[in-house]
Amino acid sequence: MADIITVSLVEDGTKLMRWFLRKFPAMPNRDFFKLCRGGQIRVNSARVDSNRVLRAGDAVRIPPTIAGYAKRENVKKTETGNAFSMTDLENLRKTIVYNDDDLVVFNKPAGLAVQGGTGIRKSIDKMATALFPYDKISLVHRLDRDTSGLLVVAKNQKAAQNLANAFQSKTARKEYLALLNGNVSPKRGVIDNYMVKGKVFDTPERTNGGSGQKPQHAITEYEVLSSAGGVSWVLFSPRTGRNHQLRIHSAESLHAPIVGDDLYGMDKKLDLGISTILATNKLFLFAYKITFHHPRTNKLITLRADVPDFMKSVMRFLEFQLPE
Repeated sequence: MADIITVSLVEDGTKLMRWFLRKFPAMPNRDFFKLCRGGQIRVNSARVDSNRVLRAGDAVRIPPTIAGYAKRENVKKTETGNAFSMTDLENLRKTIVYNDDDLVVFNKPAGLAVQGGTGIRKSIDKMATALFPYDKISLVHRLDRDTSGLLVVAKNQKAAQNLANAFQSKTARKEYLALLNGNVSPKRGVIDNYMVKGKVFDTPERTNGGSGQKPQHAITEYEVLSSAGGVSWVLFSPRTGRNHQLRIHSAESLHAPIVGDDLYGMDKKLDLGISTILATNKLFLFAYKITFHHPRTNKLITLRADVPDFMKSVMRFLEFQLPE
């Protein structure tokens, strides 16, 4: 008698052939195609071809003759324990803005770490591995823990290499929206300097090397979209990807730290009228838009993410708009 397997939430959007061969990796491709053509493999009792995109809840008919092709070794499970729950995974799944066989893009919430480590209970890399247990999850770029917005994650080695090269060479382009505590002038420009220990210098020589750290060349394009009540709504386009680059450039070069930045903006108080409308202490820095070439097809992809709720309320109050 044939078995019926129900497609899970984490398998939603997977093509039938990819889904099937994950579960029966010893089966030759020709046998799979033969079973499809003969109607032995069905989805929701209907004949299908190998390119059928499966959805969560679909019922896939498994012919009884292929049991010997099943994957017999135990699948390595992601250690959840008390680190994250199924509810956490479902919440992360809801943030997916793009997903295919090579990559997945999340609209990362503020406060969620990208990479696991000592003392970090929840992180994108571990949770994405749990969401996509049959893929090889790899981080190809980073966002600060406190920064929200678009994060691209590779699902196989080839995609990881191509995407990592794109982000390192800056052929992939990111744009950020930020609320800055201060009136920024000039309204548009390019910040080009060197950073050491959260401070900026015009030339690498001026850093004096006293910190023992190598100066990092950091370049950021910016444009003030609107301003009101002593704060500025700014679009950032970083040309380099230094740690905390936008936070440091805001505080040190524009003299207007990002609202909610408890590391570089602690010494500057918000205008009382603005502080009363902020219902959160989250960082007002959001990876809004990303453009990159698909690692397999080379097609140019541009994605935009929904602004988080804690930023939307302030935008409405100040009548700030999204860039076109």
